[in-house]
Amino acid sequence: MSQPSDSSTHYALPTPLLDLLSQYLQEQVAPTIEIDPAQLAYRWVGGQNGHLQPLAVNLFLTLEDLHGIDTQKKKLIQNTRQFLKGYPANHVLMTGTRGAGKSSLIRALLQAYQAEGLRIIEIARDDLRVLDKVRAAINALPADCKCRYVVYCDDLAFNGQDESYRALKSVLDGALDSEQDKLLVYATSNRRHLLPQLMKDNVNIYDGQTDEVNPYETIDETVSLSDRFGLWLSFHPMDQTTYLQIINHYLSVAQKPTLENAAEEENAEGADQALPDNVRAAALRWASERGGRSGRVAYQFSRYWIGQSQLAADDDLS
Repeated sequence: MSQPSDSSTHYALPTPLLDLLSQYLQEQVAPTIEIDPAQLAYRWVGGQNGHLQPLAVNLFLTLEDLHGIDTQKKKLIQNTRQFLKGYPANHVLMTGTRGAGKSSLIRALLQAYQAEGLRIIEIARDDLRVLDKVRAAINALPADCKCRYVVYCDDLAFNGQDESYRALKSVLDGALDSEQDKLLVYATSNRRHLLPQLMKDNVNIYDGQTDEVNPYETIDETVSLSDRFGLWLSFHPMDQTTYLQIINHYLSVAQKPTLENAAEEENAEGADQALPDNVRAAALRWASERGGRSGRVAYQFSRYWIGQSQLAADDDLS
């Protein structure tokens, strides 16, 4: 004989199951993303269910401050100007030695072309799955909006188990709506191929030790992501003369020389000799202690030297 049902009986789900259900529901509810064209830069924060956080951008760095990367700078400027004019332009992958000016170029571009509608959205590698949301928000802007958005991914690289690169592949070239006139991806990386290439993959293919029916597709997959960037810019280690010229530039800016003297120093052959002997020796020692020369190391030394000189002057006055 069946027992009468008790409508007051409640059945509680296990706590782990409730947590999984709550997480799933949160992931399905996409927060509304709103973009203000007046805002120069955003950064995505908060992971998959995060938001675009407005950034207060420091625009002190100019394109003229970046030395030793003239070829890369010229190509990036040309690509960006095409983009801002509404002409065809390419996604850009900047690779090479650390501290060579890859990230600085992005900040300097914003300083130079903000008035022409350039805007930056910074997204970390681990948050690339939100690219579709960002793209949809850009597409939702009014048709008469003149702003163009560069999605900036710094220090981009993936391991073999990371699946977030597939979202980037789709935006770069693959999705039906991947060709856009208001969004480009500019990425920096210390290595050319963004996915790891392992020697064992090649060895297994040659020795027949792989279980894959089509083993060469593994190699194709590792290079397919970087291939979708239309413009590759390579940055190489810096020579001593360029390193010292950059320091000379920053010290000259700090001392506010006349424009004529600054131009003469910049264009003079062997301009590093304009540095006093004690500054030159200290700069070379600084680079040696840091393990190499780069624009970043030159900038850091300049801040060190300018700061200690100003502090010494204050101490003398007191």
